[in-house]
Amino acid sequence: MTGLLENKVLLVTGGSRGIGKAIALRCADEGAKVVITWESHEESAKNVVNEIHHKNGSAMAIQADVRNEDDVKKVINKIKGEYGRLDILVNNAGIMKNNLLLMTKTEEFDLLLATNCKGPFLYSRAAAKLMLKHKSGRIINISSVVGVYGSKGQSVYSATKSFLIAFTKSLAKELGPFGITVNAIAPGFIDTDLTHDVKDETRQDLLSHIPLGRIGQADDIAKAVVFLASDLGSYVNGQILGVDGGQVI
Repeated sequence: MTGLLENKVLLVTGGSRGIGKAIALRCADEGAKVVITWESHEESAKNVVNEIHHKNGSAMAIQADVRNEDDVKKVINKIKGEYGRLDILVNNAGIMKNNLLLMTKTEEFDLLLATNCKGPFLYSRAAAKLMLKHKSGRIINISSVVGVYGSKGQSVYSATKSFLIAFTKSLAKELGPFGITVNAIAPGFIDTDLTHDVKDETRQDLLSHIPLGRIGQADDIAKAVVFLASDLGSYVNGQILGVDGGQVI
């Protein structure tokens, strides 16, 4: 690897599986000191840390619920005590629940907003305070193509991903003058646990709308994170980077 993130302190929420895991591993390969949070998949989180340690990298995992403000403070304080700084925040943790509007329960709505919107808000606010002291930093939000163009049967989920887009653009204007860039990545159809249960006919329909003709891999997103987090993306701010094989053109 090229060491694009050498000695940078990186926090990835929901970093035990899927896209979060791929981001953690790829950034560790680029020299980052990696911190991941996990809520309920302890063994998976340990495996990510062990894999990074096996390559002589730096990593730790902290149990935390993105919806809980005290947990967020705990994570940031742990990073502050261990490293004294935070260079990169990737708001990756999120949940997907598919339902037609008339079938969506209020509890489901509340859970999606608390996880996909409140979580990034809490972490971004806490991380920004730490980044402002050094007048540098990167905040990267993992949105979705459905946050750009919507999706039948995903009205609430799509809305939470749209929140991240507006949140990104607004924060970029607020924090840019202090040397902190804020960008979002909008993944398309990515092969993760969240998409394994997609019906074959739905999968084929989605593939028919992807010019590259293949399902994306979690590492495709991780490579985009490296770009935005490194000096390669130092003049990119307030942008929504679609990583979707051309699904949305």
